Amino acid sequence: MNKTKLGNAGPEVSVIGLGCMGMSGMYGASDEDESIATIHAAIDSGVNLLDTGDFYGMGHNEMLLGKALAGQRDKVVLSVKFGAMRAPDGSWTGVDGRPAAVKNFLAYSLQRLRTDYVDVYRLARLDPRVPIEETVGAIGDLIKGGYVKYVGLSEVGADTIRKAHATHPVCDLQIEYSLLSRGLEAKILPVLRELGIAVTAYGVLSRGLLSGSEIKAGDIRSHLPRFKGTNFEQNKHLVAQLAQIAAQNDATPSEIAIAWVLSRGSDIIPILGSRTRAQWKEVLSAVELQLPAEEIQLLEEVFAGERVAGTRYDPAQMRALDSER
Repeated sequence: MNKTKLGNAGPEVSVIGLGCMGMSGMYGASDEDESIATIHAAIDSGVNLLDTGDFYGMGHNEMLLGKALAGQRDKVVLSVKFGAMRAPDGSWTGVDGRPAAVKNFLAYSLQRLRTDYVDVYRLARLDPRVPIEETVGAIGDLIKGGYVKYVGLSEVGADTIRKAHATHPVCDLQIEYSLLSRGLEAKILPVLRELGIAVTAYGVLSRGLLSGSEIKAGDIRSHLPRFKGTNFEQNKHLVAQLAQIAAQNDATPSEIAIAWVLSRGSDIIPILGSRTRAQWKEVLSAVELQLPAEEIQLLEEVFAGERVAGTRYDPAQMRALDSER
């Protein structure tokens, strides 16, 4: 597995990472033994970047990782999101980026992860009540204390990136990026490249839309605009064209979609949410796939922004995204 720098200020990481959210119920039930086996398979394949959040499964995901990484903590770079608050019924109740809350969140994460530090720590969504300088400053204090190594950001816009980076060097921005979600290219990506900040791209398969994943009971995707009604029907036509391109390249749609993101630059690291070893095997095949320039151009024509139906989140969540302002 090839490695790359996670921005000018960050560690060396594998060119792809494993996203662990789906192992804790966000896309329906999952098998814990298979989840752990998938984490081990990723590490064995040379991947060292693992991504989680303290609110995934209300702490379940961190506990799963703590169990899976027993005796292997030094092999991985742990990227942890914090700040999103949830109620006992699973509902979302807001974001807390206050400095005292930052330190409190980390204290509990360290226990669940069975570690004494995390590598990259990031606020999951901008807290509109707290200047980003204060939140990042608190992470900087944790770095001084040896509890965190690097500052990351998540779903914020260009102005916020500049403010955060001026407070403490930022290694990466985690943001959705795929053939269906290319919004960062206009304003955000140029700023990141100016400042030497990498992208860790999630939603590379658009939550399974590009791979034809089946939606089951309890799956959060059933509430997302791109999976609903006429939006879904229109998007399925784009996915059908992706399948044709994939067949012509003796590949799967997932492999083509991942390879396209990998082709965007070494500073863009896809985070793939595989839940099984079989899914991870397909991810590894995509890493070996080199798309010719004409195929890349065709894909970008097929998935031109105006052809994509529906936003990536519901209206309320879209309004809460600093990256969409």
